[in-house]
Amino acid sequence: MRNVWTVARRELYAYFSSPIAYVTMAAFLAVMGLLSWLLIIYSQQAVMGYTLGSPWIFFTLILYAAVVTMRLLAEEQRSGTIELVLTAPVHDWELIVGKYLASLILFLAMVVISLYQPYILARLGNPDLGAAASGYLGFILVGAALLAIGTLTSTLTRNQVVAAILSVAIGVALWLVEFVGSRSPGTFTGDFLTQLGLFAHYFDFLDGIIDTQHIVYYLSLVAASLFLATRVLETRRWR
Repeated sequence: MRNVWTVARRELYAYFSSPIAYVTMAAFLAVMGLLSWLLIIYSQQAVMGYTLGSPWIFFTLILYAAVVTMRLLAEEQRSGTIELVLTAPVHDWELIVGKYLASLILFLAMVVISLYQPYILARLGNPDLGAAASGYLGFILVGAALLAIGTLTSTLTRNQVVAAILSVAIGVALWLVEFVGSRSPGTFTGDFLTQLGLFAHYFDFLDGIIDTQHIVYYLSLVAASLFLATRVLETRRWR
């Protein structure tokens, strides 16, 4: 694990020594804050569920994950430093997990900063803090899955923009597949596509329900994405 943390620290330094960390965090928090303010005014209810369950937040999170992860491996390949990395005494999975961990830590830091919103809501009214906590847990799991997908797409190309577009495309596809499945309710295909949906497992968290089935889904998506990213990196090692 020492190599994993070494890679993660290196990536975190790269994040915070460039504008990407500050710009992405500020943009996401600004969207989240504005959306929360508008929804509170519209609904006249001090709840986080409306904000965390908004389609605008879903799409913003997909974009955020794509932008944060697009450079992780793509930039290494473009600049040629991937060759140096691959000759270092670091296993492929350690490199992938380390880079992913750095993006996840950055995301968690942003989530911590956003906790000012439920604090303000608690001062304005009497929100269900238990539902807010479970909603944030689901939000973190969705973000972790999207970051893993972004890490995978970053291994597939040298171009950061292409990596970001692929990440957004996969994220949106996993979002929309739920609606395709809902057109055939009660059938195997319909139920399968619905369960495959990225946000289909999220709404129970917003209602204060923590189901291990949903947690397993997101963790499986993370594990599968990182596994595939490792395999892609291994193929580059032997080219």
